[in-house]
Amino acid sequence: MGDWFEDFEVVVDREEITIIGRLPAEGLDDPTAAAGRIARFREETREQRIAVARELEHATGRKVAWGARCAEAEKMFTRLSVPVMTRLRQEDRIVLDTLVAASVARSRSDALAWCVRLVGQHQADWLAQLQQAMESVQTVRDQGPKP
Repeated sequence: MGDWFEDFEVVVDREEITIIGRLPAEGLDDPTAAAGRIARFREETREQRIAVARELEHATGRKVAWGARCAEAEKMFTRLSVPVMTRLRQEDRIVLDTLVAASVARSRSDALAWCVRLVGQHQADWLAQLQQAMESVQTVRDQGPKP
């Protein structure tokens, strides 16, 4: 991937590995040129990305999603939409139903996804600290005695 990107970010959860690479922006004269560079990269690397994804999927049991950034443009090529079971009390369901009634979301599922994205945007620093703390706990666990 180092041949493709200046740098890249990898995000992993239970179901998916997302790889977002930064493409070089030098020589671009307008914002649409960055989008064009991303589109060209997507087409030119499709077969290689599929091969890498198959290897990772086989090794990890997770699907692989790709995206690219160039200058201020960003494009995700593939993403999973995974059903998540949740239990909500009436007051929480009313919030979702209000978002649907106001046409903010098409369904309760969309409304819940909208709420999660909103929290993610407004709590990014807190969530990053929490993730870092969880990684520290895992590091200590890994150093402990093995069963």
